[in-house]
Amino acid sequence: MAKIRIGFVGVGGMGQCAHLKNYITVPDCEVVALAEIRPELGKKVAAKYGIPKVYADHEAMLKSEQLDGIVASQPFTRHGTLISDLAQYGIPIFTEKPLAGSIEQGERVLKALAGGGSWHMVGYHKRSDPASMYVKKEVDRLKQTGELGAMKFVRILMPAGDWVASGFIDLLGTDEKLPPVEWDPPASDMDKAAYDKYIGFVNYYIHQVNFMRYMLGEPYTISYVHPSDVMLAVTSASGVAGVIEMTPFSTSIDWQEEVLVCFEKGWLKIELPAPLASNRPGKATIMRDPRDGSDPITMSPTLPWVHAMRQQAFNFVAAVRGEMAPMCQAAEALEDLKVAKQYLDLWSADL
Repeated sequence: MAKIRIGFVGVGGMGQCAHLKNYITVPDCEVVALAEIRPELGKKVAAKYGIPKVYADHEAMLKSEQLDGIVASQPFTRHGTLISDLAQYGIPIFTEKPLAGSIEQGERVLKALAGGGSWHMVGYHKRSDPASMYVKKEVDRLKQTGELGAMKFVRILMPAGDWVASGFIDLLGTDEKLPPVEWDPPASDMDKAAYDKYIGFVNYYIHQVNFMRYMLGEPYTISYVHPSDVMLAVTSASGVAGVIEMTPFSTSIDWQEEVLVCFEKGWLKIELPAPLASNRPGKATIMRDPRDGSDPITMSPTLPWVHAMRQQAFNFVAAVRGEMAPMCQAAEALEDLKVAKQYLDLWSADL
């Protein structure tokens, strides 16, 4: 089969170090062009990664190139404007999380995608970690078989730490000033203080908001936010309890994110590496105590040396080929923004 032709929109820090250097390792695709509004940066990055075409903006690139997919790593507070423009070309789009900076802008994106006949995979890379993919498959199987009883609880621990893990050591840069770009308006139903709080939460913890739904396998609502802002409690549609712990401690040169999924007769745990750690998967651990006369057992599978950002690139290319569903599409990502609004409302009520 012909390789998937990918075009990049923006090659700043995350564009280069979280995405581009991973996509060029995927055998089933080729990065054929990039658009970068800083011309010298565009030339330097293209030369380093062997990308044949460089354009001054995404419109010029999309009018000139026959692309199968677009990777647009841009600040999420301009997604409403940018993705709405990209969607008109009818090409699958990948961006970083979250979907947008407000529910209104998220709805704008969905409307544009529907009108352009495109789809949008939102970059919740933790779903693509080999440990997460392994545990998710097993959780879904256990829910079907019932061999460990009912799902009872999901706990996500996300302390602040060194999320970069030397991931920017090969970042290219220039002294060019960033030209003016169009930004999305803030949420119309929030004052500046509330919107700043919302954006801060969405920027840092939206991964965990999304991952909670991924593990539960169903929608949920926030039922409680502690006034200290260190934890929130959730209840799923079927009544499963969950907790997201938000930086109860922090680390300086480490990353200690964990996900625990509990059943009546066992549990599954994911220990995730720093987001930009390279060639390092998470760790999956499963404890089973079936109480049927067999011995309880705890095991950890040996997983491939593939980090989440690279596996995410494989997954997007496979989705473009039609070989799998996108890991998280825009409609689901909009629900994350709604959950974040629940958080803001509950936190504000306790002030």
